[in-house]
Amino acid sequence: MNPSSIEMLASTLFAIAVLHTFCVKQFARWAHESPSGSVRGHLLHFLAETEVVFGLWAAALFLGIAALKQSVAAAVHYVDSLNFTEPKFVFVIMVVAATRPVVKLAEALISLAARVLPLREGLSFYLAALVFGPLLGSFITEPAAMTLLALVLKRRYFDHGISRKLAYATLGLLFVNVSIGGTLTHFAAPPVLMVAAKWNWDTTFMLTHFGWRAAAACAVSTGLVALVFRKELSALSPVRDASAGVPTWLTLTHLVTLALVVVFAHHPDIFFGVFVLFLGLVTATQNHQDALKLREGLLVGFFLAGLVTLGSLQAYWLKPLIQSLSGSALFYGATGLTALTDNAALTYLGTLVEGISDELKYALVAGAVTGGGLTVIANAPNPAGVGILQSARVFNGEGISPLGLFLGALLPTTVAVVFFWLLH
Repeated sequence: MNPSSIEMLASTLFAIAVLHTFCVKQFARWAHESPSGSVRGHLLHFLAETEVVFGLWAAALFLGIAALKQSVAAAVHYVDSLNFTEPKFVFVIMVVAATRPVVKLAEALISLAARVLPLREGLSFYLAALVFGPLLGSFITEPAAMTLLALVLKRRYFDHGISRKLAYATLGLLFVNVSIGGTLTHFAAPPVLMVAAKWNWDTTFMLTHFGWRAAAACAVSTGLVALVFRKELSALSPVRDASAGVPTWLTLTHLVTLALVVVFAHHPDIFFGVFVLFLGLVTATQNHQDALKLREGLLVGFFLAGLVTLGSLQAYWLKPLIQSLSGSALFYGATGLTALTDNAALTYLGTLVEGISDELKYALVAGAVTGGGLTVIANAPNPAGVGILQSARVFNGEGISPLGLFLGALLPTTVAVVFFWLLH
């Protein structure tokens, strides 16, 4: 392993970016202590935005490449060589999925499932949302499922006086369940999408090897968290949606738009064209719409673009590491590494290893999805959830603590380990 100076720089900046994500809460505290309107306060608020972190250090990498190569053209060439389809897709799908017609439909479906359970509404809706909602990601994609669930959970729980312990337990549960919940099909979870074509994994394969494990793990994890916090959840009063109703035809139009974006997920020129037409529809029907989540979507897209820019130069140490592991070591190694780098990047590197056995293929992907809820950067949809939930009342304007997320995700991650590996 003989990394180039640019690869060394990228790894250094990547490590700094990871450390930065763990410091955002401290930056937020310093920002609140600064004089209102001061340059220092604005700068600290900027550094406290989780979604800005990787884009900021990716910009530093761009400048570093230009300096090392003594050529801005070389830095531009590197950026041009990268594939930013996923950040673009997540931005578009997040904005479309966060519209009133889609959110109200999702909430209605979850409420319908919750009525089957003979429990208080606060508890039954919680169970339905966090068991069935993430599995929906296997069909509408994980970023869309994360966006819908984050918006629904924010209104019903995170802004409704729940404790900080329940908030972080729910956050970790949401992230882990979405990460594994997209594995019922071969096209919805980014880490699966990276390997499906190369390894000939279709939906039948995913259902029989991953899908049932994901459904069982979601049910058990959610049941355990609900059991621990059953008194608090049961005591919550019902939350009613005060927004106006949405015409059926408009909801259907939004669903068609969502479907088109998913179908053309690998063709950004097409799904951006669909998105522009969608913006026109929203403008024409603004009486039935809420404000679009454009800022949140752009920030999440910026975060993922930064992750692609920095992560693409980590192959020199990640690929040999994957090659050196086997069996359980690869599964647990992938679970741990996913917390430090996007799980889709990890599985993509696995496709570059020639002659990898079926057992190691399963271990790599299973580990990647199992660890997808431990940190903000572990799974592509996680920044979307953070972008929506960090402003929730329960966090008091301090944002989401990376340590709190990690601790909240430990229980569902352990359950996922049991189903994806120990019972394999």
